[in-house]
Amino acid sequence: PKPSGRQVLPEKLPRIEVEVLPPEVKARGTDAFERIGEDVTETLERRSASLVVVRTIKGKYIEKREGLPQQTKVLQAEPPELPIERGLAGPGMLADTITRRWDDHAPLHRLERIYGREGMPLARSTICGWHMELARLCKPLLAAMWADAMLAVYLCIDATGVLVQDLEKCRNAHFFVVAAPERHVLFGYAPKHNKAAVDQLLDGYKGYLVTDAHAVYDHLYADGQIVEVGCWAHARRYVFRSLSTDPPRARHALKLINQLFVHERAFASLSPEHRKQERHRLSVPILDEYEAWCDAQIDQVVDESPIAKAVRYSCNHRSALRRFLDDGRLPIHNNWSERELRREAVGRSNWLFVGSDEGGEVNATFVSLLASARLHKLDPLAYLRDLLCLLPNWPACDVLQLAPVNWAATSQRPEVRRLLESNIYRNASLGLLPEKSPYGTK
Repeated sequence: PKPSGRQVLPEKLPRIEVEVLPPEVKARGTDAFERIGEDVTETLERRSASLVVVRTIKGKYIEKREGLPQQTKVLQAEPPELPIERGLAGPGMLADTITRRWDDHAPLHRLERIYGREGMPLARSTICGWHMELARLCKPLLAAMWADAMLAVYLCIDATGVLVQDLEKCRNAHFFVVAAPERHVLFGYAPKHNKAAVDQLLDGYKGYLVTDAHAVYDHLYADGQIVEVGCWAHARRYVFRSLSTDPPRARHALKLINQLFVHERAFASLSPEHRKQERHRLSVPILDEYEAWCDAQIDQVVDESPIAKAVRYSCNHRSALRRFLDDGRLPIHNNWSERELRREAVGRSNWLFVGSDEGGEVNATFVSLLASARLHKLDPLAYLRDLLCLLPNWPACDVLQLAPVNWAATSQRPEVRRLLESNIYRNASLGLLPEKSPYGTK
């Protein structure tokens, strides 16, 4: 067919074929005409989202014994397992509420309206109760992901504030994000942004820590077990803020810093060892020039001016900003954790506050799973649905295999495929079960 310039619609979407007849053909019938060709147009339409009720019928049986008294032992199948014991919702429905709430950032009052339009009024207290139960179910998995993250060569960490509902006035708390390179994106909730919160998050960690030079992390470097890595994106941001008040100095500093980033993009495909060599060959001269320039400007800039803050930041954190030269695996910026932290920032603008400290921990649990699923290019809804099918009976000693980092391999194991494909509720959510009315097949 002749190209139309329209987007090709995905083959996986269901199709409804409708043939449109000319009025003359419709009046006289197709037998009176010869079909000589056709034009096909595909139009994207939307049907109402579909909730489905799975009626689980457990028949009761006794053995027939001819000539003998009937066996009185009653046989009945065990009910299919649910993520929440005796719960109202199956794994697909529960995964949908989690994804909408923390991946699509829909607050609970919007979820009430959404499910009401789909034919099932759900109180926000019901949805909230589901999520608290599921957070307890997922707790061993998150603990295993945190323990695995503590083995990483380096971690990126950042934090953002959040309001917590209280009796008279909302109080302040914080979400932390800890990103382990290419493995996990983990969120933690803390009522206070202090040393105790950081110690709890990074308990047992030894390695490099990429941060924004906030004072709350300073105590971690005292014994040398954790080594600070500075963020050149923060250094550049300070300089950029001075562009309107001191253009000549700001442009010169930005030119040097940007050369570092240009080199890093060129080094991206290199091995860590080769990257380290190239950094020493090309980046060290730029660092030397930039530091010499900062030393020359420190006594010339006006105190508390934007350019003075930029120069002082670079001078005060000189060692940390050079740390990326020590190991080719280290990044020169903390943008990864900042980018992931936007999840909470975008969500915060929708749901405004968390209801309690426990609600903050539930939030951090599911945002960790969603962010890690996105990191490994998994469909969050499908991942959570299958996770909730497997998690209740999964061996605790092997729970890390259910983390997003291992999911591609785990989901292909024959025994896992059998468990998933035999799950009644999963099959119902995928439309693989025949529909039946209460009185028989439709």
